[in-house]
Formats: sequence, structure tokens, C-alpha cells
Amino acid sequence: MGKIDQTRMWKVGERVRSTRPAGDLGPLNPLTAGVFVALMMAQIEVLRKKGHSYSEIINESVIESVDSLNPFMHARGVSFMVDNCSTTARLGSRKWAPRFDYVLTQQALVAVDNAAPINQDLISNFLSDPVHGAIEVCAELRPTLDISVPPDADFVRPELRQSSY
Repeated sequence: MGKIDQTRMWKVGERVRSTRPAGDLGPLNPLTAGVFVALMMAQIEVLRKKGHSYSEIINESVIESVDSLNPFMHARGVSFMVDNCSTTARLGSRKWAPRFDYVLTQQALVAVDNAAPINQDLISNFLSDPVHGAIEVCAELRPTLDISVPPDADFVRPELRQSSY
């Protein structure tokens, strides 16, 4: 399987992460945050329609991303993160990436560029979604523990100590 972080988007991300001081997450980009939340909500909706429990939905859609995947990707880059996942996840990310890229770059971002009207029903549906209550309950049960591992930790296998920048 080839590396998936060769596009302009991932290269910009590498540069941003490499120049950012440790612990500084920088300014929050509203468009990026909106896309991130929309993708999480889409996954939540798919899992809910397939009959998954809220604890499983939240773990798969929110907790894994926020607590595990995002810190790992920040520390070592998207290719390294994906290529240390299961074969199913590696294949899935490569299968779905072009579809997400098309929807984002050819539809969503074009709509933003063209100042398309915001669908207020989507905002209202998001704000009233029952998943928020379930996330609150899960957040109360969450341990106060940072599970991220610095790349130079002495207990990390040497091949995992590499950095993408």
C-alpha cells in the first residue's frame, strides 16, 4: 500500500505541525472544525441507523478520534497513523479517501466559495441530536488520563519512534 500523505493538504499539515510549539494547538479554523464535526455526525448517524449502542457509537466516532487517532496523527503524520491500524482500516481509508476528497473539494468547499445559503435545518438537527446527552454521560465516565505517547519515550519500539517530519 502506498503512502497516503502525499497530497497538498497533508503536506501543509506537516509544515503546520512541525512549526507549532509543543502544546500549542494554534487557532481553531472554523471550516476545518465544521468539516470534522460533520464527518463525526455522519458516522454517528450511520452507526445509529445500523442499531449500534450509544456507547459504541461515541467510542468509534468521537473518543477514538479525539483521544487516540488525532494525537497519533499529530505526533507522526497521517500515513504513519493509518499504516499502524488494522488492514481493514488501511484499505478502507484508501478506498474512501477519494470519495471524501471529491465531496469536500468539489461540493462542500465550492458551496462555501459560492456563499451558498446555510441549511438551518442541519444546524437545528445537530443542536438537538440526542447523541449530545450520551456524549455528556460518557465524558463524565472518562478517566483523566492522557494516553498519548511522546515519540521519544524510551519504552516505544525504535521503529515507532520515527517522525514524518
